[in-house]
Amino acid sequence: MAYEWEFAGTVGNVVTRVWPNERPRYIALLAHGYGEHIGRYEYVAAKLVEHGAVVYGPDHQGHGKSEGEQVLIRDFDDVVTDLHRVAEHARAEHDLPVVLIGHSMGGMIAAAFAQRHGTELTALVLSGPVLGSWPEATSLLELPEIPFAPIDVSTLSRDDEVGLRYQSDPLVWHGPFKRPLLEALDRCLKRINEGGRLGSLPTLWLHGEADALVPLSGTRGGIERIKGENLTERIYPQARHEVFNETNRDEVLSDVVEFIDRTLTP
Repeated sequence: MAYEWEFAGTVGNVVTRVWPNERPRYIALLAHGYGEHIGRYEYVAAKLVEHGAVVYGPDHQGHGKSEGEQVLIRDFDDVVTDLHRVAEHARAEHDLPVVLIGHSMGGMIAAAFAQRHGTELTALVLSGPVLGSWPEATSLLELPEIPFAPIDVSTLSRDDEVGLRYQSDPLVWHGPFKRPLLEALDRCLKRINEGGRLGSLPTLWLHGEADALVPLSGTRGGIERIKGENLTERIYPQARHEVFNETNRDEVLSDVVEFIDRTLTP
């Protein structure tokens, strides 16, 4: 039975969901995307627990059940610090290898974490990560006022139920981007681009070929800048942004657990 653990983060309390495992082989650390929350990862967590993980996933500051003005992040270094606190707590409870899995904006956070704390990770999984450049969002900074343009939920997945649940989820942000977050995101992307390669850290990059929210072309440039010598790439034909919620989600998660098995096997 999953439970919640709360701690004092860099900006207010951070609520972390924990999916326990009586005999875990590794720790899976989840980083969710912009405007959403970790509760949307129940299926992913269940598959990882079934595979042998104990799973930890915080709601980032200003997201989900965590404190802070909704979707307001002024410095993503703070979010990385909070995520590292979760990793330290998990390692204190379980002396096991850590696999970090980040989706979308959470993929950006995971990449920044890996550049800062890569020696503490056994593997890194990046799902539709915001890396390299994301003009679809950062170009809004050129406007005097950020427009309100609700997300087209059909871009999330070919499974219509995913969009309907997203639209009706009270913990999901349904308003416009906030300028400080876009400024912080732009700075974070630039720091990652200049932050060096991931060396020997085993890294799995997953992306939907038809991702209209975080296009493959922008991310590929970022991957090329940071990739080390141990990158595995999986691009799924016709898949949209949320590959963990796509119609082929089980194929995607099978690729994830097979990758993790390879990293855990000496």
